[in-house]
Amino acid sequence: MSDGKRTPWVVGVSGASGTPYAASVLRGLLAAGESVDLVVSRSARLTLLDETGIAFRDAHWRDDLAQWLERGADGKPGTFAGFDRAGALDAVRYWNAGDLAAGPSSGSYPVKGMLIVPASTACVAGVSLGLSKDLLQRVASVTLKERRTLVVVVRETPLSGQTLKALVALDEAGAVVLPASPAFYAGATHIQDLADFVAGRVLDAAGVPHRLYRRWDGELGAARAPGAGED
Repeated sequence: MSDGKRTPWVVGVSGASGTPYAASVLRGLLAAGESVDLVVSRSARLTLLDETGIAFRDAHWRDDLAQWLERGADGKPGTFAGFDRAGALDAVRYWNAGDLAAGPSSGSYPVKGMLIVPASTACVAGVSLGLSKDLLQRVASVTLKERRTLVVVVRETPLSGQTLKALVALDEAGAVVLPASPAFYAGATHIQDLADFVAGRVLDAAGVPHRLYRRWDGELGAARAPGAGED
């Protein structure tokens, strides 16, 4: 049951490569003081294990999530974005992807919207067809029918004609289709900078304030100027 005060963002993680994108989005949401309902698909657990070496377990999800968020995109230990780890994790509620009776499976459960990052082509196809093979797809369908924000961060290349048609269908249904396409004008010097750029664009689409990347200000070469990366 909702306490009537908590209105989270649902973050769905599917099995596509790109778990650093999901980690960066989660860090950004928590740093902004947002609550999060997390859904990690079965295939996403395999991708997370492959890309980070972290086994995401239902019984130990808090410890596993903390380890994941502390891991940079280069695989090296990082920092938890400069805020209290325990306090941030208190804002997260985890739902098993097989739990179709979970809170977010109903439109009456209050959420701000859903961010699917990364979104595999199988996930894109399922959501575009309105399927509910797992909680991730069900929540996406609910998000669309309730006219809430749905951001789909597709991570695949090249894209087949069928996937392109599915993405057009999602766009027509009101979703924001946001390919995981890093840009370089912000002066990226590390892999994490590229992951943060994509995550920042996701949060932009959701209307969540952040400082994950340097915004374009119309000045050529500004990102390479001395001190450009300093706060």
